[in-house]
Amino acid sequence: MAATPRPIGFIGLGMMGLPMARSLITRGFGVLACDTSAAARAALAEGAPAGTVAFADSPAAVAAGTEAVVLMLPNSRIVATVMEGEGGLVAALRPGMLVIDMSSSEPAESRRLAALVAARGARFVDAPVSGSVAKAKTGTLAIMVGGDDAAFAQAEPVLKGMGEAIIRTGAVGSAHAMKALNNYVYAAGLLATAEALRMGEALGLDLGILTDVMNASSGRNIATETKSRQEIISGRYAGGFQLGLMRKDLDTAGSIATETGYPATMLALCRARWAEAVAALGPAVDNTEIHRFIGSAPSKG
Repeated sequence: MAATPRPIGFIGLGMMGLPMARSLITRGFGVLACDTSAAARAALAEGAPAGTVAFADSPAAVAAGTEAVVLMLPNSRIVATVMEGEGGLVAALRPGMLVIDMSSSEPAESRRLAALVAARGARFVDAPVSGSVAKAKTGTLAIMVGGDDAAFAQAEPVLKGMGEAIIRTGAVGSAHAMKALNNYVYAAGLLATAEALRMGEALGLDLGILTDVMNASSGRNIATETKSRQEIISGRYAGGFQLGLMRKDLDTAGSIATETGYPATMLALCRARWAEAVAALGPAVDNTEIHRFIGSAPSKG
């Protein structure tokens, strides 16, 4: 009789992590999860088939019961704590194990942690995601993956339990770098879209038609296609990505500019504007509320 496969370790049941872990369960994986939130743990267990969900009280305990561990955490600082702190993951790793960091982490930090994992005879990939909570729920995320061939081969079946487009990006750290740079371009496009809508509003233009013009013309971007009419003009402001997370990804892009020595002046302007929005509105509001933050154009009186 074949041995029962070990579950997938999953650390971080937040807004994205919870539906990602559920997606793994839906696609036939068992999950051994760890999260400080009792509510998140209860939400994962609710409705799950018998025997598919278990919980561990520390990252080390997750490692003891699994061969592959997914991290879906808010930032590199928390990832480092989970990896290296008391009861952390690194010291409990065994040769042949796999760590999949799906957090939005800093590339240089990913490279540092990968070296610690390799010293234990284990493998590491950085695998950040692109897509909303809705895509996490349906297991249709786009996932970027940085790591060598052996690590990718080990990670791919797990990643296919959460994503639809699996894109190899190169060595460890490359995926987190590409995620941050992609999100910088998105943030700049969303800010430009919001400003264009405010100026159009001040002119008395039909904003729906303005959106159609942008989508049929050279101004088209993901914000004009999926945020302008749906979230901004409607006043819904519920695109599914927090303002603070947008600012964090811009800060990661800033760390790349610092590391490379490139004077990214447009990035600096964009980072400053998003930081002002977070200071004014708080980090938990939706990123489309950048439109509310910049406000209407002043009247000509």
